[in-house]
Amino acid sequence: MLYLVATPIGNLADITLRALETLRAVDVIAAEDTRKTSILLNRYEISKPQMAFHEHNEEQAGHKIMNLLAEGKSVAVVSEAGTPGISDPGYSIMQKAIATGVPVTLLPGATAVTTALVLSGLPAHAFTFRGFPPRKSGKRQNFLAVDADSPHTLLFYESPHRLRAFLQDALVVLGDRDTAVCNELTKLYESVLRGRLSEIIKHFETEEPRGEYVVVIAGKTGKA
Repeated sequence: MLYLVATPIGNLADITLRALETLRAVDVIAAEDTRKTSILLNRYEISKPQMAFHEHNEEQAGHKIMNLLAEGKSVAVVSEAGTPGISDPGYSIMQKAIATGVPVTLLPGATAVTTALVLSGLPAHAFTFRGFPPRKSGKRQNFLAVDADSPHTLLFYESPHRLRAFLQDALVVLGDRDTAVCNELTKLYESVLRGRLSEIIKHFETEEPRGEYVVVIAGKTGKA
């Protein structure tokens, strides 16, 4: 059996009982970041073999996982944080398992997408998650333009090094919409900055972005 196991996005107490039970039972844990996963495993006194499974070794590690499954082993896939398959290699191994008839299941749990969506205070009945935008401004603006007329609330992941540039491009392409910038979700210094895009851009003129961000922007039918 292949298990995709959701892990906490920050607070280690946000792990499910079923996830702990599964991590204790499997033969191998395939982790996007073995160092971070080790912190979680040590917290709950779980000792299991780990293997690295991330974007830089996705194909090679994927074959290794499939070989383990073919040998009758059980494997748990965990991302750096949150639910596997969302902006990480979990999708590729799921496709391999489905194609070869290997039983696969997901143990639900934390994800930064829905946590940020609810905390944003923006409409949550319909939303579009776009993951990480392109790094270069031209491609990023084209990427944003795809959803410029969408009425759905838009969600993006962004790094601290590119947050300011992303917000500037979003203002150019989408206009001055209601926005929420979520940081350090479920951690001690969790913050949610809400306001118009222009106001948030002004805020980050004097505050240095730190940590990973989820940016939530109102759809076209929102206040814009």
